[in-house]
Amino acid sequence: MLTAMFLAALVLITVHSQETEETITYTQCTDGYEWDPVRQRCKDIDECEIVPDACKGGMKCVNHYGGYLCLPRTAQIIVNEREEAAAESTSGRNNVIRRTPADPQRAPPNPTHQIQCAAGYEQSDHNVCQDIDECATGTHNCRADQMCVNLRGSFSCQCPPGYQKRGDQCVDIDECTLPPYCHHRCVNAPGSYYCQCNAGFQLASNNHTCVDINECDANNPCAQQCYNILGSFICQCNPGFELSSDRINCEDTDECRTSSYICQYQCVNEPGKFSCVCPEGYQVVGGRTCQDINECETTNECREDEICWNYHGGFRCYPRNPCQEPYVLTSENRCVCPVSNAICRELPYSVVYKYMSIRSDRTVPSDIFQIQATTIYPNTINTFRIKSGNENGEFYLRQTSTVSAMLVLVKSLTGPREHIVDLEMLTVNSLNYRTSSVLRLTIIVGPYAF
Repeated sequence: MLTAMFLAALVLITVHSQETEETITYTQCTDGYEWDPVRQRCKDIDECEIVPDACKGGMKCVNHYGGYLCLPRTAQIIVNEREEAAAESTSGRNNVIRRTPADPQRAPPNPTHQIQCAAGYEQSDHNVCQDIDECATGTHNCRADQMCVNLRGSFSCQCPPGYQKRGDQCVDIDECTLPPYCHHRCVNAPGSYYCQCNAGFQLASNNHTCVDINECDANNPCAQQCYNILGSFICQCNPGFELSSDRINCEDTDECRTSSYICQYQCVNEPGKFSCVCPEGYQVVGGRTCQDINECETTNECREDEICWNYHGGFRCYPRNPCQEPYVLTSENRCVCPVSNAICRELPYSVVYKYMSIRSDRTVPSDIFQIQATTIYPNTINTFRIKSGNENGEFYLRQTSTVSAMLVLVKSLTGPREHIVDLEMLTVNSLNYRTSSVLRLTIIVGPYAF
């Protein structure tokens, strides 16, 4: 906005006294100037100092002769002091007082009846013209929505901050349509505006810039772990938990439900974790695997005349002397029928007691036990057979050499169960010599497949 420069015109006011021939001439300063009693001339009014918010839109106010200029802040201003002085002199106001030679020392009569002030001025108690403050006296005609600003000899009706004149009315300035004042969102208000931030941000101290809110520090909304990100946050859960549908709370992860193979026997879910348990007779190894407990080494409950035999999942007590009449014990687990006893002629010469344990549901066919002759006689033939205990056909005896055979499991066995199988080795020679030996194998099938 450019305000034009005004050069003052001389206003001559002549007062004639009836009592004397005195002539008093007054010169009134024009708009934009005021009388300087020291320098005895009109001087420029600095509107940039007295007019509130003289320039809008970031322009800078530059005082000029009789007015002011609104220029960009980057503009360079060159002031010609000579022209400024000349302008002040041309707007000067001269008081010319002429007196008659007859009475040169006579003072002028009471100026109350002689001074005439221009519009907007009034005579003071000191007989000088002083500005009338129309804003203070209420003699202005500004609207109720306008502000009265007193000027030298006049007044100005201006709009309050945030408003602009449109005709005679003051209308709100929509600051939100101007170059962006706000970082995120601008909200216009009557005579003003305010800034708002997007969710996850808050206004900085300058009320314009938006800065991120660290929700994790301010008020941790997460049930467990909180990670701040720009404008928001992310919740995470500790191991063993998972985020619920609200993405804030944590729910226990039921690891036992996710896989049926996580534990060898049984999985027990716990808050934030799980544990594996094993059945009686087993212990947990490596957190998930079940291993048989050898009760014969830990809690042997067998009597002195018994031997403890450990199997998968438990133990059993067997007599140290398993021999039955007419057999007698000759060595550990070996019973012999004496040849001196006539009954023994129809019975196997020896019976050896053996024990073994297998897991339930073992894969078949499977070699499980080997029988072998301990004494080899020359010119003899050995044959092997299952004498008893194979009524359901779970086993098969395969001869592997002239002195050995292999017991094969051909049907899967489910425990807990005990099988007693008699394996017989028959020995004959060319002289019709015939004898036999029996290996009584007790097979204990554990209750589980581990």
